[in-house]
Amino acid sequence: MPSLKEYRNRIASVKSTRKITSAMKMVAASKLKKAQEQAEASQPYAAAMAGMMARVAGGVVIGPGSPKLLIGTGRTDTHLLVVVTSDRGLCGGFNANLIRAARNEIGRLEREGKKVKVVCAGRKARDVLRREFSDRIINSFVGLDNKGKISFAEATKVAHYVLEQFDAGTFDVCTLFYNEFRSILVQKPTGLQLIPFTAPVPPTGGKTKEQDNIKKKADTAEKPQFPVPYAFEPEEDKILSQLLPRNLGVQIYRALLDSAAGEQAARMTAMDNATRNAGDLINRLTIRYNRARQAYITKELIEIISGAEAI
Repeated sequence: MPSLKEYRNRIASVKSTRKITSAMKMVAASKLKKAQEQAEASQPYAAAMAGMMARVAGGVVIGPGSPKLLIGTGRTDTHLLVVVTSDRGLCGGFNANLIRAARNEIGRLEREGKKVKVVCAGRKARDVLRREFSDRIINSFVGLDNKGKISFAEATKVAHYVLEQFDAGTFDVCTLFYNEFRSILVQKPTGLQLIPFTAPVPPTGGKTKEQDNIKKKADTAEKPQFPVPYAFEPEEDKILSQLLPRNLGVQIYRALLDSAAGEQAARMTAMDNATRNAGDLINRLTIRYNRARQAYITKELIEIISGAEAI
């Protein structure tokens, strides 16, 4: 049975931990508001960009002269996964859930005989995935949140690297994996195909957006999802050749902002749970300490009474 001093030391240690987790919760809550506003502000623009791209692409006759980012290489032998996580931990299962989804996708593709390459945007993705897939990681980007704020220039670095690799012919299909920020309590791991471009498909039948996108990729490439009541000047191919690289940067930027907001929300929730758990542990330890102290006092009284009777 632990001594009274050990109980006191452990209670003091847990109280110190509770102060830290409570402070981290308040810091995450203060950062969350700004990150959430930034993420929510980017979503309409990213959705409008994807919708406009779909309208323009709907009037394009696919041919040899079509933009390569639209039609791809004609193969699906090599896949590039861009995995977006945070640089720091202590945010519950935020990073673990996304990395698990990326790991499952890598396993599925390799079972189908595909070659997989990985680009990590975030220290946690790099540190975890390189334990198992170090030979597949071709580059990693860390420190994208400069003083807690993500700029479009940081997303452009990732987009430029992806475009350089595509122009060099190192991959055929590029998919972006990130935590979609839906609410403070919900951050959903999502896969979005960037290259070749696919129009967004609205979710149906209670399925997730990711499942609908995966199911309808082929239909999306052949059947336009948006009516095209417009005449474009210059031609659609020339417009797409300029918009497709920009759309790539916009979607990566949105993913980074969603990931940043989701990280703070997950950290706030995790630290709140840790603070409450620390309080429960302190209560249990206090009860055990009081019981041990009572037993110690009772034992001393028995010894005093026994000694008095012996005299």
